[in-house]
Parts: sequence; C-alpha cells; structure tokens
Amino acid sequence: LQQRRGLRLSAPAAIQVTVRDALNQALDEELERDERVFLLGEEVAQYDGAYKISRGLWKKYGDKRVIDTPISEMGFAGIAVGAAMAGLRPVCEFMTFNFSMQAIDQVINSAAKTCYMSAGSIAVPIVFRGPNGASAGVAAQHSQCFAAWYGHCPGLKVVSPWSSEDAKGLLKAAIRDDNPVVMLESELLYGVPFEMSEQAQSKEFVIPIGKAKIERQGTHVTLVAHSRPVGHCLEAAAVLSKEGVECEVINLRTIRPMDIETVEASVVKTNHLVTVEGGWPQFGVGAEICARIMEGPAFNYLDAPAVRVTGADVPMPYAKILEDNSIPQVKDIVFAVKKALNI
Repeated sequence: LQQRRGLRLSAPAAIQVTVRDALNQALDEELERDERVFLLGEEVAQYDGAYKISRGLWKKYGDKRVIDTPISEMGFAGIAVGAAMAGLRPVCEFMTFNFSMQAIDQVINSAAKTCYMSAGSIAVPIVFRGPNGASAGVAAQHSQCFAAWYGHCPGLKVVSPWSSEDAKGLLKAAIRDDNPVVMLESELLYGVPFEMSEQAQSKEFVIPIGKAKIERQGTHVTLVAHSRPVGHCLEAAAVLSKEGVECEVINLRTIRPMDIETVEASVVKTNHLVTVEGGWPQFGVGAEICARIMEGPAFNYLDAPAVRVTGADVPMPYAKILEDNSIPQVKDIVFAVKKALNI
C-alpha cells in the first residue's frame, strides 16, 4: 500500500560488525543449532577467550560445551580429534597458530589423514581456529603465517577470512563440514568493523568453502590476496585508480581447495597478475597461484610475468620499523602493480 502511494520503502540496513563479534555470533549460533558442537582451548571459558571471541558462551552453554584446557596443545588437540572421530563436532582454539606446532602431529597425522586411511569410514569433523600471521610487536615466534604449511596437506580444508562476513560465513561452514578445517584468522582484524549485510545477519548464512570473492572489479591487473592483505590491496587499488589503473581485487577466502577458476577468469580479462600475502615467499600461497596460472589456460593471456608481494624472507623482527618493513604495505603493492604493467 505504501509503495502504491509512492512512498519509498528502505531495505533493512546493513550494520557494522567487528570480526570478533562476527566470530562470536557464528560460534553462538552453531552451539545453539547443534548440541554436538563444543569449543575447547586455553582460557576460552571463564575468561571469555584470550581475544574475547568466546565472550559470554561459557555462561550460556556451561562447562560441557565451552571447556578451558591446560596449556598443552598436543593434549587438547588430541582430545578434540578423538571427540570428532566419536561423532562430536569440536572447535579447537589455538591461542596462536604458532602454538599449533605443538599439536601438528594431531592436526596432520590424526585429523587430516584418518578419513583416507579408514577408506572413508571415519570422518573427523573438527575445526582448528585462532589467530595466524603477524600481530604487532610479538616477534618471530608469534608472527608466522601457516597458510602455505596447512594448505600443503591433503585431507585438510584451509580457510582465511578477511571481513566480518567472511569470518562468520566461513566459520559456520567449517563447523558444519565433515572434514577437518583449519581456520586462519588475523589478530589485527579482530577489532576492525566491517559492513554486514542483512543476509549475513541470518543464522543460516554460510559461505561455501572453496569459493573466492571479487571485492573490486577492474580491467588492468588482477590482485589476489587473503586475510589482512585484502584490505591493503583495496587501498592500493584506490591509489592506483587516481592514476588511471583499475585493479581487480580477489579475496581468496579459501587456501585449500583453491578457487583458481575465479583467478583464471580475472587474468583472462586483465592480462596481468599480482599476488599478495603476509607469509614468506618460498613455497608460498602466491607461488602456488602463479604455478597454477602458468600451467593452465590463463597463461596465454598474460602480457607480463606474474609478480609476488610477500613478507620478507626472515624471521619476524621485534623492532617496529623492521616489522613494518617485513610485512607487505600498500606502497609495495602499488610498486608491484606498476612493475607488472611496466609503468
């Protein structure tokens, strides 16, 4: 009736939600939806999580669903894997993925390989999640990106969100997946607000694992990134647009399985490729993307060699000025694009 009278009805507005709150929503909704889901890790319960991702969940769901563990990653990751084999759906939080090295036998030899080794008779529906890559001022032992490590292993799915919608949709998809999923979050993004659409606010909002998203359309060069560098790519694209260079920015979202088809289609259109990541260059995510493009049909459309922008090939320094120069910055992406375009 209002429309007939010529009144314009406004659509339900998108809201600003931090990545922290998006992850909290996803955990809350999945704990409520499926009684097999439980969360365990260091300080996730009574302390509300080291990063407050699990704020309020212990009070709401109790000791059996949100479990504080001792400081023993090998121990609680092993308990979680066993629980998954027995039919539960654990979410195992590592305070940082650098500490997942203590549990890598459980993640790789137990979780990733069991379905294959049992000829499909034993599923391991588990999520390993927590902050990955560089934070701020925490030096080498707390700053490594493990996307290439875990992306290397058959049997695992590996996701790496950037925005709040990514975080919520991918975590819900990971919890519902019957395979072990490694979810690599960014500590530096936890407090960052992103616009969340009405669709993403739904309890049934899920982002398919293995599908990239084009965050910005462009015609001159393809920028591919995951996690925090997606934001840097968008900033660089805005700078370059003022100079007449239009970048297509692809948010990879999933490291394994990798959506190379979306990257190929973009390269066919732009004829240039730049990959951006916070991890080290050797055997990295960007190296894999470049190899896949070279081996596939999009190679014939490249007008110049692909360029990788990566973290520096050193353990992360502690000093801030050195740390800043060890992580890809907007200026590094702008330089790489101009190199690819020979301008």
